[in-house]
Amino acid sequence: MARITVYEVGPRDGLQNEAREVATERKLALVTALADAGLDRIEATSFVSPRWIPQLADAAEVVARLPRRPGLGYVVLVPNAKGLDRLLEALARAPERPRVDAAVFMSASETHNQKNIAKSIAETWPVFEEVLSRALGEGLAVRGYVSTALGCPYEGRVAPERVVEIAARLLDLGCHQVSLGDTIGVGTPNQVRDLAARMLSRARPEQVALHLHDTRGTALANVLAGIEAGITTFDSSIGGLGGCPYAPGASGNLATEDLVYMLHGMGHETGIDFEKLVAAGVLAQEVVGRTLPGKALQAELGARARAARAS
Repeated sequence: MARITVYEVGPRDGLQNEAREVATERKLALVTALADAGLDRIEATSFVSPRWIPQLADAAEVVARLPRRPGLGYVVLVPNAKGLDRLLEALARAPERPRVDAAVFMSASETHNQKNIAKSIAETWPVFEEVLSRALGEGLAVRGYVSTALGCPYEGRVAPERVVEIAARLLDLGCHQVSLGDTIGVGTPNQVRDLAARMLSRARPEQVALHLHDTRGTALANVLAGIEAGITTFDSSIGGLGGCPYAPGASGNLATEDLVYMLHGMGHETGIDFEKLVAAGVLAQEVVGRTLPGKALQAELGARARAARAS
């Protein structure tokens, strides 16, 4: 069985769309709990404009105070050169610089790209060329994200050829990996197999990740299709937190506990402690003040409650 890398996106993608304000201390506690569970790739925050995403206005403080562990790395989204400047300033403030990758993000569909980053796809490339050149020059690795890879809320089906073309160009610019996002959870296993096969004809497996949503209940089936095609990196969010504020219907991030439960049951190695992961899910529920949709989390909590009553 393959070693599967799980990228935890809850502290950024998960919290960005929450109505309830989350204090910086609580965000850092959640990151620490996730690291304690063995997650060694964590999407920590984003240097987007606070006017767009007020939940992430404390990005600089979060980055400066990220916990450091051997082998633990973070990814932080930067939409443009100004965002990269803010990230570099935050890293300079850190008492001990954490391992942080920058990340650039765009969409495979023109309309979503306009709504998400206020630029056409053509206008996005010069910005990314500058950001990647500078980030790589500063010693940062860069991860790329391609949203709406399996469907767009505004345009419907997105041609896989376009997705592969965009992802391949990001790799050519210097991204070490590109994460392909099913932003509104419309993908099916056949689509995933097709897109993965096309992508892996242009890139190595470690250069490709899948970011899947469970909006229509197909996320785990799509993970299986991705594994069968050769993908070994998947993004997920603790408890199923998250969604894109510029994509109607983009609820249902794949829950990390659901993913890890299935992977461990299949014999895959992840390096993640499931019991500690459930504890992180409990903390995530406390942080946002509501029950989260992750099925494995709720099943574990229900079983514990029944055991406690029986005793």
